Amino acid sequence: MSETNGTILTVNNLKTYFQTEDGVVKAVDGITFELKKGETLGIVGESGSGKSVTNLSVMRLIPEPPGKIVDGDIIFDGIDVRKLAIDDVRKIRGKRIAMIFQDPMTSLNPFLKISTQLMEVTELHLGHNKKQAYDHAIKMLQTVGIPDAKNRVDNYPHEFSGGMRQRVMIAMALSCDPELLIADEPTTALDVTIQAQILELIKDLKKRMGTSVILITHDLGVVAGMTEKIIVMYAGKVFEQAPTRELFSTPANPYTKGLLKSVPDPAHEDGTELYQIPGLPPDVAHLPPGCPFAERCEMAKDICRQDYPPFVQINENHHSLCHFAKEVYAESLANRVK
Repeated sequence: MSETNGTILTVNNLKTYFQTEDGVVKAVDGITFELKKGETLGIVGESGSGKSVTNLSVMRLIPEPPGKIVDGDIIFDGIDVRKLAIDDVRKIRGKRIAMIFQDPMTSLNPFLKISTQLMEVTELHLGHNKKQAYDHAIKMLQTVGIPDAKNRVDNYPHEFSGGMRQRVMIAMALSCDPELLIADEPTTALDVTIQAQILELIKDLKKRMGTSVILITHDLGVVAGMTEKIIVMYAGKVFEQAPTRELFSTPANPYTKGLLKSVPDPAHEDGTELYQIPGLPPDVAHLPPGCPFAERCEMAKDICRQDYPPFVQINENHHSLCHFAKEVYAESLANRVK
């Protein structure tokens, strides 16, 4: 059962660093968030912002070396995952917490049949014998909408399309009815029709099983219809967190505003140039003083380049890492009212 307040996962001041030839890369640097039972949290941001490393840390899948979780708490259902022995972590990973990885072709073993890979999960975590595990594998393929599952279960990964392989990954992740599902870019490289089907599948399974979901993506359109709240990450930090509707309607961070402006708008006239945030994300091994977004920010002042910004509370559930968070929020609110 989840904690008494309904919180299934609490991540507090999580820091995951990597030792490299160029110095220490602070891939995740002080991330804090909560996820309630049955809730969907979206984590968005540009490539390299720390989205995937955050959730690999939750799963204790950071390779050591070069990586290491140097600080923070990862409390899952009252259990401090950081303090568990690795054998105890394996009992949780795959059974109570499952993950859909970005690329199903590299996540699935190309030399093993789909049945073998699906059966391994339930034999290990649910104690199934070969017959039970095989029947369960077929059932899971049917659950995720793979046609003719009985005949396809013994195929190899290369015999499935990209969308079907992603469905296999979802089937594997959901085989043990996990309480928490982490979906890392589950629709990357899929065409829009298959994307919609995959997202609808996750939404349906969440509804039926009451699973909590963390959805990692760089696609704001995806999180808009899938999540209750959103974390915006940049340079290993949480730059903004808010309920989904509020973040889209009244962002309080220039970086978030830039991301929202970068989304194609069907209402724009033909020939309108698509907005892009100027410059490139910083080298997290050599971050500048002050705000890491300052060099790309159209609102940046001298204080932004000199002093690290505070994490400003806009209201009870809305926070923004910016010296001018309240001014940005007021401007967004004024534009929304117009």
